[in-house]
Amino acid sequence: MMSKEILCMKDIVKVYQMGDEEQAILKGIDLKVCKGEFISILGPSGSGKSTMMNIIGCLDMPTSGEYILSNRIIADLGETELAQIRSKEIGFIFQSFQLLPRLTAIQNVELSLIYSGVPAVERRKKAQKMLERVGLEEKVNHYPNQLSGGQQQRVAIARALATDPTILLADEPTGALDQKTGQQVMELFRELHEEGRTIIMITHDVNIAKKASRLVKILDGNLLEEVVEDD
Repeated sequence: MMSKEILCMKDIVKVYQMGDEEQAILKGIDLKVCKGEFISILGPSGSGKSTMMNIIGCLDMPTSGEYILSNRIIADLGETELAQIRSKEIGFIFQSFQLLPRLTAIQNVELSLIYSGVPAVERRKKAQKMLERVGLEEKVNHYPNQLSGGQQQRVAIARALATDPTILLADEPTGALDQKTGQQVMELFRELHEEGRTIIMITHDVNIAKKASRLVKILDGNLLEEVVEDD
């Protein structure tokens, strides 16, 4: 079923200068992700998972190693091309939702399409469709403060889906939610995976990580493959 490789990281190292000292955050990461995979990257605070997410999302560059996304070597691209990848090819989902408080649910979803240059009428239709997909057709004109945490995260997922990205990149997507709401969001991720979406999820929660079809652990900047056992 899954064969087309869309992401490949080879010997990725990330070093930060801390005063007079250098600190290696990632220490030779190798990772391949194929189209249609649902992979979780599990690690405690300080393990390097946020740094890895930033590199996957083209928000940061590695110190050394090679990152290939959709057959393009990321280090060879200019800022304009990187910005296009961030706005069109990667759908970001954050722990804190990052919705604009003065915009309604549908306007928040439309925002990602404005950046992609989609015309207004098409934008509205697409945003409506995405909110229906995440079960929020009744809440399109609600503002974030009129929505529960779970509903806000669904708006954020709809916004990420709107550009039909190559990868959904979720950073602690249940971190700000209670357990029951978190499970509902994970059920939505499972459905999206079954529809063929490629999902990379960063988390510190073992139970959430096991909801993915593949699990890798990051610890002290090193990556270890884990077996996901069915519930």
